[in-house]
Amino acid sequence: MRKVNKYERGQLIMGFIDVIKEKARADKKTIVLPESEDRRVLEATATILKEGLANVVLIGNEEQIKKDAADLDIAGAIIVDPATSDKTQAYIDKLVELRQKKGMTQEQAREIMLNQRTYYGVMMVKMGDADGMVSGACHSTADTLRPSLQILKTKPGTKLVSAFFLMEVPNCEYGENGTFVFGDCGLNQNPTSEELAAIAVSSAESFKMLVGKEPKVAMLSHSSMGSAKHADVDKVVEAVKIAKETAPELMLDGELQLDAAIVPSVGASKAPNSQVAGQANVLIFPDLDAGNIGYKLVQRLAKAEAYGPMTQGIAAPVNDLSRGCSASDIVGVTAITAVQCQNQ
Repeated sequence: MRKVNKYERGQLIMGFIDVIKEKARADKKTIVLPESEDRRVLEATATILKEGLANVVLIGNEEQIKKDAADLDIAGAIIVDPATSDKTQAYIDKLVELRQKKGMTQEQAREIMLNQRTYYGVMMVKMGDADGMVSGACHSTADTLRPSLQILKTKPGTKLVSAFFLMEVPNCEYGENGTFVFGDCGLNQNPTSEELAAIAVSSAESFKMLVGKEPKVAMLSHSSMGSAKHADVDKVVEAVKIAKETAPELMLDGELQLDAAIVPSVGASKAPNSQVAGQANVLIFPDLDAGNIGYKLVQRLAKAEAYGPMTQGIAAPVNDLSRGCSASDIVGVTAITAVQCQNQ
């Protein structure tokens, strides 16, 4: 992760992740990192503790963790071994209670709690022993989100769990000085109009919470304001209508092509009556293919920092990592998760 202090218009501007880290330090939260078997997680733990970003809980065998981290300073981490913890039985009982209608037995719950660390980590959050969880360095998105949805469930008033990336593009005059939220880039394959609208509203809330600026939401398409006719365009047009009805106070518009959404001159030409065109800082992609390809193009070609996929809509903050993440990526996502916990 690069150092993101930068000069702009002659003034030293603190980069997004530095601001997030300051917020995390101001009200320290407890974050579970269940994948203690992964070296990157241990390296990240040492950095998180050194920088004072969060209290860290590692799940696993204490002797093995300390052996694997012998050259790292993780003395401040809380190590919880499901096999010996006096709280494990309460977690087993709670899982049976939550899943009894699905036929969950004590034996099945015990097997899960002793052998599936993501379930154990999520249950720590459910039971108030941690504030949030970051996982995915060596687990799939499904393995991270399945226990979250089964145990924590969705946030009250939220219709859909979705995923976004916080993108920080260097030397970029678009968005919020190069900072954007991209959604959904990691979870919902082919959202309906109603789901796209929900993703837009949630993504705007996430932008406001994390960046602290007014979200300006563009619903993206290959069409701008009726320039093309297709069922895919109709889906986005309907999503715009629903989102405006759901959150009339939100600056949101579409359908817009990407250049019309972020480039002022193109926005003025293609959508002259739009308050969002040319100024968007929250970009909502029409499907997962577009969103996933889009964030990776920006990450690789523009050398942007891509923090995520961050989840939104779960009752407590649980965030997924890319399996290609670095230790510094884990540090950044943990800091963001801690700030999300502050806003619960």
